[in-house]
Amino acid sequence: MSEKNRDGKRTARERLAVEREKQKAAERRRRALIVGASVVCVLGLAAVIGVLAANAGKDKGSSAGPAVAPSGAQGKDSLAVPVGKDDAKSTLTVWEDFRCPACQAFEVAYRPTLHELTDAGKLRIEYHLVRLIDGNLGGSGSLRAANAAACAQNAGKFREYHDVLYANQPKETDDAFANNDKLIELAGKVKGLDTPAFRTCVKDGTHDSWVDKSNQAFRTGGLTGTPTVLLGGKNIYQDQTMTPAKLKQMVEAADRG
Repeated sequence: MSEKNRDGKRTARERLAVEREKQKAAERRRRALIVGASVVCVLGLAAVIGVLAANAGKDKGSSAGPAVAPSGAQGKDSLAVPVGKDDAKSTLTVWEDFRCPACQAFEVAYRPTLHELTDAGKLRIEYHLVRLIDGNLGGSGSLRAANAAACAQNAGKFREYHDVLYANQPKETDDAFANNDKLIELAGKVKGLDTPAFRTCVKDGTHDSWVDKSNQAFRTGGLTGTPTVLLGGKNIYQDQTMTPAKLKQMVEAADRG
Protein backbone atom coordinates (compact mmCIF):
# COMPACT_ATOMS: atom_id res chain seq x y z
CA MET A 1 0.00 0.00 0.00
CA SER A 2 1.36 3.40 -0.96
CA GLU A 3 2.11 6.05 1.64
CA LYS A 4 -0.55 8.22 0.02
CA ASN A 5 -3.26 5.54 0.47
CA ARG A 6 -2.25 4.96 4.09
CA ASP A 7 -2.49 8.70 4.75
CA GLY A 8 -5.91 8.82 3.09
CA LYS A 9 -7.26 5.98 5.22
CA ARG A 10 -5.78 7.50 8.35
CA THR A 11 -7.44 10.83 7.54
CA ALA A 12 -10.80 9.11 6.94
CA ARG A 13 -10.54 7.32 10.31
CA GLU A 14 -9.71 10.59 12.00
CA ARG A 15 -12.70 12.31 10.38
CA LEU A 16 -14.96 9.43 11.52
CA ALA A 17 -13.61 9.70 15.07
CA VAL A 18 -14.24 13.46 15.10
CA GLU A 19 -17.79 12.95 13.85
CA ARG A 20 -18.47 10.36 16.54
CA GLU A 21 -17.21 12.74 19.21
CA LYS A 22 -19.52 15.45 17.84
CA GLN A 23 -22.49 13.07 18.10
CA LYS A 24 -21.56 12.14 21.67
CA ALA A 25 -21.23 15.81 22.59
CA ALA A 26 -24.64 16.57 21.09
CA GLU A 27 -26.21 13.77 23.14
CA ARG A 28 -24.55 15.09 26.30
CA ARG A 29 -25.91 18.58 25.56
CA ARG A 30 -29.40 17.13 25.03
CA ARG A 31 -29.34 15.41 28.42
CA ALA A 32 -27.89 18.53 30.00
CA LEU A 33 -30.97 20.47 28.91
CA ILE A 34 -33.06 18.38 31.28
CA VAL A 35 -30.60 17.29 33.93
CA GLY A 36 -27.88 19.91 34.02
CA ALA A 37 -30.24 22.88 34.11
CA SER A 38 -31.21 21.93 37.64
CA VAL A 39 -27.97 23.42 38.94
CA VAL A 40 -29.46 26.90 38.98
CA CYS A 41 -32.42 25.70 41.04
CA VAL A 42 -30.56 23.62 43.62
CA LEU A 43 -30.22 24.41 47.31
CA GLY A 44 -27.00 22.46 47.69
CA LEU A 45 -24.52 25.35 47.64
CA ALA A 46 -23.63 26.46 51.12
CA ALA A 47 -23.84 30.12 50.20
CA VAL A 48 -27.37 29.72 48.92
CA ILE A 49 -28.40 27.76 51.99
CA GLY A 50 -26.99 30.50 54.16
CA VAL A 51 -29.01 33.14 52.37
CA LEU A 52 -32.18 31.05 52.66
CA ALA A 53 -31.61 30.46 56.36
CA ALA A 54 -31.01 34.13 56.99
CA ASN A 55 -34.14 35.09 55.09
CA ALA A 56 -36.44 32.32 56.31
CA GLY A 57 -39.86 33.78 56.93
CA LYS A 58 -38.78 37.14 55.51
CA ASP A 59 -39.34 36.57 51.81
CA LYS A 60 -40.68 39.60 50.03
CA GLY A 61 -44.43 39.33 49.56
CA SER A 62 -44.93 36.50 52.06
CA SER A 63 -48.11 36.53 54.10
CA ALA A 64 -48.70 35.76 57.74
CA GLY A 65 -52.42 35.11 57.21
CA PRO A 66 -54.15 31.73 57.28
CA ALA A 67 -53.24 29.26 54.55
CA VAL A 68 -56.18 29.13 52.14
CA ALA A 69 -55.88 26.10 49.88
CA PRO A 70 -57.29 26.33 46.35
CA SER A 71 -60.37 24.35 45.41
CA GLY A 72 -59.70 20.62 45.05
CA ALA A 73 -56.25 20.67 46.67
CA GLN A 74 -55.37 17.30 48.18
CA GLY A 75 -52.74 15.50 50.22
CA LYS A 76 -51.11 16.44 53.52
CA ASP A 77 -52.21 19.95 54.55
CA SER A 78 -53.97 20.20 51.14
CA LEU A 79 -50.69 21.26 49.50
CA ALA A 80 -51.03 19.25 46.28
CA VAL A 81 -52.89 20.39 43.17
CA PRO A 82 -54.05 17.21 41.40
CA VAL A 83 -54.22 16.75 37.64
CA GLY A 84 -55.69 13.53 36.26
CA LYS A 85 -58.04 10.88 37.62
CA ASP A 86 -57.86 9.89 41.26
CA ASP A 87 -57.97 6.18 40.38
CA ALA A 88 -54.94 6.26 38.06
CA LYS A 89 -52.50 3.51 39.01
CA SER A 90 -49.45 5.79 38.82
CA THR A 91 -48.93 9.10 40.63
CA LEU A 92 -46.23 11.58 39.69
CA THR A 93 -45.35 14.11 42.41
CA VAL A 94 -43.82 17.32 41.07
CA TRP A 95 -42.28 20.12 43.16
CA GLU A 96 -41.68 23.14 40.97
CA ASP A 97 -41.12 26.89 40.81
CA PHE A 98 -42.53 28.98 37.96
CA ARG A 99 -39.32 31.06 37.83
CA CYS A 100 -37.07 27.98 37.64
CA PRO A 101 -35.55 27.41 34.16
CA ALA A 102 -34.92 23.72 34.89
CA CYS A 103 -38.61 23.32 35.66
CA GLN A 104 -39.42 24.88 32.31
CA ALA A 105 -36.96 22.52 30.57
CA PHE A 106 -38.67 19.55 32.19
CA GLU A 107 -42.11 20.81 31.20
CA VAL A 108 -41.12 21.43 27.59
CA ALA A 109 -39.63 17.94 27.23
CA TYR A 110 -42.28 15.98 29.12
CA ARG A 111 -45.50 17.97 28.69
CA PRO A 112 -46.93 16.10 25.65
CA THR A 113 -46.35 12.76 27.38
CA LEU A 114 -47.80 13.94 30.69
CA HIS A 115 -50.89 15.29 28.94
CA GLU A 116 -51.34 12.05 27.00
CA LEU A 117 -51.05 9.87 30.10
CA THR A 118 -53.30 12.00 32.33
CA ASP A 119 -55.94 12.35 29.61
CA ALA A 120 -55.93 8.56 29.20
CA GLY A 121 -56.50 8.08 32.93
CA LYS A 122 -53.20 6.26 33.36
CA LEU A 123 -51.35 8.92 35.37
CA ARG A 124 -52.24 11.33 38.15
CA ILE A 125 -49.94 14.29 38.85
CA GLU A 126 -49.69 16.11 42.17
CA TYR A 127 -48.16 19.56 41.74
CA HIS A 128 -46.53 21.28 44.71
CA LEU A 129 -45.68 24.94 44.14
CA VAL A 130 -42.65 26.51 45.80
CA ARG A 131 -40.74 29.81 45.66
CA LEU A 132 -37.12 28.73 45.62
CA ILE A 133 -35.97 31.39 43.17
CA ASP A 134 -37.52 34.17 45.24
CA GLY A 135 -35.24 33.04 48.06
CA ASN A 136 -32.18 32.64 45.85
CA LEU A 137 -32.39 35.81 43.78
CA GLY A 138 -34.91 37.97 45.62
CA GLY A 139 -38.25 39.19 44.37
CA SER A 140 -41.71 37.69 44.56
CA GLY A 141 -42.40 36.34 41.08
CA SER A 142 -42.42 32.73 42.20
CA LEU A 143 -44.96 33.55 44.92
CA ARG A 144 -47.15 35.69 42.71
CA ALA A 145 -47.20 33.14 39.88
CA ALA A 146 -47.94 30.26 42.26
CA ASN A 147 -50.79 32.22 43.83
CA ALA A 148 -52.18 32.97 40.37
CA ALA A 149 -51.94 29.27 39.44
CA ALA A 150 -53.88 28.43 42.62
CA CYS A 151 -56.47 31.01 41.58
CA ALA A 152 -56.69 29.26 38.20
CA GLN A 153 -57.26 25.98 40.05
CA ASN A 154 -60.33 27.54 41.66
CA ALA A 155 -61.68 28.07 38.16
CA GLY A 156 -60.80 24.54 37.02
CA LYS A 157 -58.09 25.92 34.71
CA PHE A 158 -54.90 24.98 36.56
CA ARG A 159 -53.29 22.81 33.89
CA GLU A 160 -53.96 25.27 31.10
CA TYR A 161 -52.66 28.27 33.05
CA HIS A 162 -49.71 26.24 34.40
CA ASP A 163 -48.64 25.57 30.81
CA VAL A 164 -49.10 29.21 29.80
CA LEU A 165 -46.87 30.39 32.65
CA TYR A 166 -44.05 28.11 31.56
CA ALA A 167 -44.53 29.03 27.91
CA ASN A 168 -44.07 32.68 28.90
CA GLN A 169 -41.46 32.27 31.62
CA PRO A 170 -39.11 35.27 31.85
CA LYS A 171 -35.39 34.93 32.35
CA GLU A 172 -34.53 33.69 35.83
CA THR A 173 -33.14 37.07 36.86
CA ASP A 174 -36.17 38.94 35.51
CA ASP A 175 -38.87 39.09 38.21
CA ALA A 176 -41.61 39.84 35.66
CA PHE A 177 -44.08 37.47 37.33
CA ALA A 178 -44.07 39.75 40.39
CA ASN A 179 -46.44 41.98 38.42
CA ASN A 180 -50.04 40.88 38.98
CA ASP A 181 -51.11 42.71 35.83
CA LYS A 182 -48.74 40.52 33.81
CA LEU A 183 -50.24 37.38 35.35
CA ILE A 184 -53.75 38.59 34.60
CA GLU A 185 -52.71 39.40 31.04
CA LEU A 186 -51.45 35.83 30.59
CA ALA A 187 -54.77 34.53 31.91
CA GLY A 188 -56.25 35.93 28.72
CA LYS A 189 -54.55 33.07 26.88
CA VAL A 190 -56.78 30.56 28.76
CA LYS A 191 -60.38 30.61 27.63
CA GLY A 192 -62.74 31.63 30.40
CA LEU A 193 -60.08 32.30 33.05
CA ASP A 194 -59.85 36.10 33.06
CA THR A 195 -62.87 36.78 35.27
CA PRO A 196 -63.51 39.26 38.11
CA ALA A 197 -63.13 36.39 40.61
CA PHE A 198 -59.75 35.41 39.19
CA ARG A 199 -58.51 39.01 39.14
CA THR A 200 -59.55 39.55 42.75
CA CYS A 201 -57.88 36.32 43.82
CA VAL A 202 -54.63 37.32 42.11
CA LYS A 203 -54.56 40.90 43.38
CA ASP A 204 -55.53 39.97 46.94
CA GLY A 205 -52.92 37.20 47.15
CA THR A 206 -55.62 34.85 48.39
CA HIS A 207 -53.32 31.82 48.40
CA ASP A 208 -50.02 33.47 49.36
CA SER A 209 -49.85 31.79 52.78
CA TRP A 210 -50.71 28.45 51.18
CA VAL A 211 -47.76 28.87 48.80
CA ASP A 212 -45.49 29.77 51.71
CA LYS A 213 -46.68 26.67 53.58
CA SER A 214 -45.89 24.52 50.56
CA ASN A 215 -42.48 26.15 50.30
CA GLN A 216 -41.80 25.39 53.96
CA ALA A 217 -42.80 21.76 53.41
CA PHE A 218 -40.26 21.63 50.58
CA ARG A 219 -37.50 23.01 52.79
CA THR A 220 -38.18 20.69 55.71
CA GLY A 221 -38.84 17.62 53.58
CA GLY A 222 -35.22 16.96 52.68
CA LEU A 223 -35.69 17.96 49.04
CA THR A 224 -32.72 19.57 47.33
CA GLY A 225 -33.89 21.38 44.22
CA THR A 226 -36.53 22.02 41.62
CA PRO A 227 -37.90 20.31 39.80
CA THR A 228 -38.18 17.30 42.07
CA VAL A 229 -40.15 14.65 40.17
CA LEU A 230 -41.11 11.56 42.14
CA LEU A 231 -42.56 8.33 40.77
CA GLY A 232 -42.98 5.56 43.29
CA GLY A 233 -40.89 7.58 45.73
CA LYS A 234 -37.92 7.76 43.33
CA ASN A 235 -36.70 11.08 41.95
CA ILE A 236 -36.78 10.23 38.26
CA TYR A 237 -35.49 13.69 37.34
CA GLN A 238 -32.09 12.66 38.69
CA ASP A 239 -32.07 9.56 36.48
CA GLN A 240 -30.04 10.53 33.42
CA THR A 241 -31.42 7.57 31.49
CA MET A 242 -35.01 8.79 31.90
CA THR A 243 -36.84 10.00 28.80
CA PRO A 244 -40.49 10.79 28.07
CA ALA A 245 -40.71 7.48 26.19
CA LYS A 246 -39.29 5.54 29.14
CA LEU A 247 -41.65 7.26 31.56
CA LYS A 248 -44.57 6.39 29.29
CA GLN A 249 -43.51 2.73 29.22
CA MET A 250 -43.29 2.62 33.03
CA VAL A 251 -46.72 4.20 33.51
CA GLU A 252 -48.39 2.03 30.88
CA ALA A 253 -46.84 -1.10 32.38
CA ALA A 254 -48.23 -0.14 35.80
CA ASP A 255 -51.62 0.55 34.24
CA ARG A 256 -51.72 -2.94 32.71
CA GLY A 257 -50.88 -4.36 36.13
